[in-house]
Amino acid sequence: MLVAVLATLVPTASPAAPQPPGTKDVTAVLFQWTWNSVARECTNVLGPAGYGWVQVSPPQEHVRGSQWWTSYQPVSYRIESKLGTRAEFASMVQTCRAAGVDVIADVVINHMSGQSAGGTGFAGSTFQHYTYPGIYQSQDFNDCRRDIANYGDRWEVQHCNLVNLADLRTGSDYVRGRIAGYLNDLISLGVRGFRVDAAKHIPATDLANIRSRLTDPSVYVVQEVIGAAGEPVQDSEYTGIGDVHEFDYARNLKRVFTNERLAYLSDFGQSWGMLPSGSAGVFVDNHDTERNGESLNQTYGSTYTLANVFMLAWPYGSPAVHSGYSFTDKDAGAPLEGDGSVRDATCYANGWRCQHDWRPIRNMVGFHNATNGAPVVRWWTNGNNQIAFGRGAQGYAVINKEGGTLSRTFATNLPAGTYCDVVNGGPTATGCSGATVTVAADGTFTASVGANDALAIHVGARSGGGTGGGDTGNGGGDDGAVASVSFGVNATTTWGQNIRVVGDHPSLGAWSPAAGVALSSATYPVWRASVALPAGTTVQYKYVRVDGSGAVVWESGANRTATVPASGVLTLTDSWRG
Repeated sequence: MLVAVLATLVPTASPAAPQPPGTKDVTAVLFQWTWNSVARECTNVLGPAGYGWVQVSPPQEHVRGSQWWTSYQPVSYRIESKLGTRAEFASMVQTCRAAGVDVIADVVINHMSGQSAGGTGFAGSTFQHYTYPGIYQSQDFNDCRRDIANYGDRWEVQHCNLVNLADLRTGSDYVRGRIAGYLNDLISLGVRGFRVDAAKHIPATDLANIRSRLTDPSVYVVQEVIGAAGEPVQDSEYTGIGDVHEFDYARNLKRVFTNERLAYLSDFGQSWGMLPSGSAGVFVDNHDTERNGESLNQTYGSTYTLANVFMLAWPYGSPAVHSGYSFTDKDAGAPLEGDGSVRDATCYANGWRCQHDWRPIRNMVGFHNATNGAPVVRWWTNGNNQIAFGRGAQGYAVINKEGGTLSRTFATNLPAGTYCDVVNGGPTATGCSGATVTVAADGTFTASVGANDALAIHVGARSGGGTGGGDTGNGGGDDGAVASVSFGVNATTTWGQNIRVVGDHPSLGAWSPAAGVALSSATYPVWRASVALPAGTTVQYKYVRVDGSGAVVWESGANRTATVPASGVLTLTDSWRG
C-alpha cells in the first residue's frame, strides 16, 4: 500500500555533533503544530515508530497574524506564541523526551520583525521596526536598512534585510550574547537541537561564536543555507558549526522521480555534488519548498511517498520527514482558534496531512533505524524506474515506479526467515498485518510489487516478532486479536490508474484516500488486497480510483460496511459504483 498525500570550514570553540547522535536520527518536522499536539504525537506515534527527533516551529513571541510566516518574525525572546505558552512548551519537551524523542527548535536569530509600522506581538510586547524594548535598539541592527538587491554580493546577503526583516548585527558582542541567552533558555527547558533559520544570511564566523556560548556544546545544530552554483555564500562554509540542509537533495529527487529514471540513483549522494553524508540534513520537502515548487510535495501522490521511502531506505544524510497541512494560498497558516492561536492538530482532519504517520513513511523509520550504518549491497535495476537494493545483512528495499507489477526473484544478504513487508504493514503477535516475504537459505526471495508501490523488509520486523519498527497501521501497534478482510472490487481502469480501499479505521486510511490501501490488479478487472483488522470490528469503507498524479475519484453511493470475523479471512467481492 502506498499513500500520497520534502569552502571554508569555520572552527568552533567546541566540536559540533556531525549528525543527530545514536541510531535514531530521523526527524519528524511537525510544522505549525501546537505544543500540546506535539506532546501527544510524541507519545502516540513518534516514539513507537522510532523517530529520534521532532522539529517544532519557532517558539518565541512573534508578530500577530494568521499567516504561517508570522512565526518567523520575532518581536521578543519570550517563549509564548500562537503555538502555546512557555509552560506548555516545557511540558511538551519533557513528554517527548520521555517517549524517546528529542526536540529540535526552529530558531529565528538572523532578524527580528519586518513590520515597518511596528505594533504589538502575540504575547503583548510592543515594538518598532528597529526598536524592541528591553532587547534591541537601533545600534543592534546592521546599517544596510534596505532589502537585498544583489544575491551575488556576499556583503549584501549578510548585512541587508531579507524581505524587510530587521537584520541583526550578529557581529556585535552584545547581539551574540542576547541570541545565545535565548538558545540557552531553550536548552534549560530540555531542547537538544536547533534548526537555524536563514543561516546563510549570518556570517559563519558569527554563528560559530554564538554556538561557542551555548551551555550544552553537544546540542545538535542543522542550518538553513539555501545555496546555488555561483553564489558567494556556500553551504560548505557552515559544516564546521553543524549539519546543513542539503537543498540539492530535494531538488535532485524531484527531477529524478518526475522526469528521469530511478536507475540513476545507484550512487546518489556526495558524488552528485552534494555535501558529505555526515554533514547533510536531507528532506523530500520542507515548508518552503512544498510551497515554491522546488521539491515534491504531498500533491504528487504516490511519487511523493516513494521518494520518502527511498530517503529512509538510502544511506545518505540525516532524514527529516515534513508533516504539514493542506493549503491553496501559500501564505495560509494552520487552522486558528478565535483568539488567534493555532488549533490543536488532529490527523486527517481540518487539513492536517500528517505525512509522518502515513504507514509506508512511519514504518520505513524502523527500516532506517534497523539498517543504520549498513552499506548498500546487491543493487538491481531494470534500467528504468524499478530499483532494488540491500543494506548489508540488515534489510532490503524494492521500489517500483512503473505502471505494471514487478515480479522477480531478488538476491539479498539477509538471513533466512519470514519477514513482514513494512511498506504495507508490519509484524503482529501472530504474523504480519500485510504481506510476508520468505527469504530462503541462499538469501533469495520472490515477490510481486504493484505499480507505483514499494516493498521493504528488515531484520527488526519478522513475522510474529512484535512491532519491531513496523506496526499494524494504527500508530502504536496492536497485539490484540486480528483477522483478515480480503477487499475485492470489479472495476475497470485506464493505464496509470489504481484502485484503493478507504475506510474509517486507521488501517484503511481513516477516510484519507492518500492513506488508503492499494489493491492489486493481478486478477483484473477484479482488484484485491487483504487487510488485517481487529477481530469483531465493524468497519465502513468505499473504493476510490487514483491516477498517476494523485487525483481521486470516489465511487458513488453510501458507505459500505463489513464486520471482521473472529478469525480466518472474510472475502468481499464488490462492484464499482459509478
